[in-house]
Amino acid sequence: MAVAKILWVDDEIESLQSQKLFLENKGYEVKTFTNGFDAIDFVKENPVDVVLLDETMPGITGLETLAKIKEISQSLPVVLITKNETENLMDEAIGSQISDYLIKPVNPNQVLLSLKKIIDNKRLVAEKTTTAYQQQFRNLFMALNSNPDHNEWMDIYKKLVYWELEMSKTDSPEMREVLQSQKAEANTEFFKFVSKNYASWLSPKSTDGPVMSHTMFRFKVLPHAEKGVPLFFVLIDNLRFDQWKAIQPIFAENFRIQEEDSFYSILPTATQYARNAIFAGMLPVEIEKKFPAEWKNDDEEGGKNMFEDKFFKEQLKRLGKGDLKVSYTKVLNNQAGLDLVNNIHNLLNNDLNVIVYNFVDMLSHARTEMEVLKELAGDEMSYRSITASWFEHSPLHQALKKVADKNIKIVLATDHGSVRVKSPYKVVGDKQTTSNLRYKHGRNLNYEPKEVLAFRDPREAGLPVPTVNSSFIFAKEDGYLCYPNNYNYYVNYYRNTFQHGGVSLEEMIVPVIRMSSK
Repeated sequence: MAVAKILWVDDEIESLQSQKLFLENKGYEVKTFTNGFDAIDFVKENPVDVVLLDETMPGITGLETLAKIKEISQSLPVVLITKNETENLMDEAIGSQISDYLIKPVNPNQVLLSLKKIIDNKRLVAEKTTTAYQQQFRNLFMALNSNPDHNEWMDIYKKLVYWELEMSKTDSPEMREVLQSQKAEANTEFFKFVSKNYASWLSPKSTDGPVMSHTMFRFKVLPHAEKGVPLFFVLIDNLRFDQWKAIQPIFAENFRIQEEDSFYSILPTATQYARNAIFAGMLPVEIEKKFPAEWKNDDEEGGKNMFEDKFFKEQLKRLGKGDLKVSYTKVLNNQAGLDLVNNIHNLLNNDLNVIVYNFVDMLSHARTEMEVLKELAGDEMSYRSITASWFEHSPLHQALKKVADKNIKIVLATDHGSVRVKSPYKVVGDKQTTSNLRYKHGRNLNYEPKEVLAFRDPREAGLPVPTVNSSFIFAKEDGYLCYPNNYNYYVNYYRNTFQHGGVSLEEMIVPVIRMSSK
């Protein structure tokens, strides 16, 4: 490991020689100066790991020196050493981004501890994470093999997401690989679990299925709607649980997170099915029956999510909540986002406001279409990072911040997640077969049965029958369905892109989060 370089600036540095020796014996390289001007010049020309800075020096004070050092190197850690602990001095120092402060007279072990905390923090966190995951690995392995039910699957997936986020703090490619293979194994088991139970969850007699798209609004949103306290139901399209975790800290600045839950998206895990089911409170086969003019199958012309507003109001009536004062806002582009920012105060007069925000969906589709996004979101880590940076600067964040000081409640959810696809599966179908990469429906579909979950009768999966003898197939794990013509082109073009529609933990187990104003 390279020797850490410490710069110590103090006008009484002579009296600190024993401390300097102590640090050098511990393996640090220590350079000393008696004034801020020399220290600033030194930082301009030389690499430094940490600056120890006396606050009261003749000529130029510690705080002034600090400001200049930060101009040269914003990220250079500075430890302020001060005689007095006055509050406004500390406020000013912390405001100027010091990493730590020590009160004089300083004891050598205090200094050492501060340096360790700053320099070794990353390494220590990485080592601790790796050890902790190694201990958890067995527990996760046992959980996977103990025939988990739908609630336990939600826990397993949350744990995997937790470790994935923890691992991103380490630079141990080996441990990340172990986690990735554990996640792949989890998806293999999850696929078997869904294949076995999905149809029975949807049967009207089912009493032990999970909350799913078509029951989510009834169980997770409506119980929190009451007259007098505006409830915002915010649906961000295509938001995976790990992406929620990436934006959670931004929400936490303004809102108190009260419940972090998840539910199961119906199949296909695609907007027109899952989102219509949420707003109608029905399975697609029932929506088609009740709203034949509004429901569109994949192969029909026209927008597939044009009537969510109507479905939503009908669902409220059906559940005896028709007297709630409601609004429905859909944001499909930046202009609509800015309109939301300007209009958010007016929504405080309603009991329930639905905001559908389509950004993440645009991102994941663009991710396939645009080379620049292939660069930006090449893996889960960068996908999360783009999501966080988008949300932080989004009109949605601005709008919610504007009403954060009011007495409001928020339920944040999504319609489905997405999965990074890596394994191409060959499918042959006729002209009517749909083009989606994670699910297909059509007549005479030819496929490898073990690569997909198939429903010969779509009604078993709560889906309309688009044409006589149409069956539905859903890709498992990280598979994507390609036609034989132009096969290699499509295989290479779509590999490693984020897709949705099929059966995976990432697509099906999705967040529903309850928050209130602080």
